[in-house]
Amino acid sequence: MPFDPTTRPLAPNEARVLATLMEKARTVPDSYPMSLNGLVTGCNQKTSRDPVMQLSDADAQEALDSLKLLTLAFESSGSRTTRWEHNFQRGIGVPEQSAVLLGLLMLRGPQTAGELRINAERWYRFADISSVEAFLDELHERSAEKGGPLVTLLPRAPGAREQRWAHLLCGPVDTSHAAAGTSGTPTHAATEGLRERVHALEQEVASLRATVQRLCDELGITPEPAPMSQPGQD
Repeated sequence: MPFDPTTRPLAPNEARVLATLMEKARTVPDSYPMSLNGLVTGCNQKTSRDPVMQLSDADAQEALDSLKLLTLAFESSGSRTTRWEHNFQRGIGVPEQSAVLLGLLMLRGPQTAGELRINAERWYRFADISSVEAFLDELHERSAEKGGPLVTLLPRAPGAREQRWAHLLCGPVDTSHAAAGTSGTPTHAATEGLRERVHALEQEVASLRATVQRLCDELGITPEPAPMSQPGQD
């Protein structure tokens, strides 16, 4: 029987530990499977986390033991130090794309489809927002035979242009509180995701400039300087 959050929702600590394992498996594979110490550090990051938490080693170990009973995590063999891996996709019964979206929602809190696409860059590259929305809709319409819906669409917050999605792995979401609590202000997670995206674009621009300079050097020509914006112009 697939995992059913209506009968046994995840505790917040369990969701954070599980999502951190999912994140590190994709973003720092050299450090995965994870030791307890590395896992605690990842859970307590101040960036890309909403809310920010402060788990102890005991908190994380207790969460791991519970996730092991749910077949959502397991100990990895072949190392003197106990290391842990997640079993999210098989344990929940979802494809990789859906697992990525659920992991991001567990780590960063409610997000719009656009924010999820940006924040997923290092996990999985979605072709467009429509692709993200299609997997969210699939998770939203998940049948009772498969364990029921795993995400919900929150009411539009005052001043917000788009609705945000939230996961249901920790049980039902208080949608009235979620809608009233944002007032259209970007969340810490959304701001951090945008900052990461800008940094990636800056790196890409720098790489393109280096390529252009190399080609100009080979051709013996001088590249034209980038146009300077005039005062009062965008």
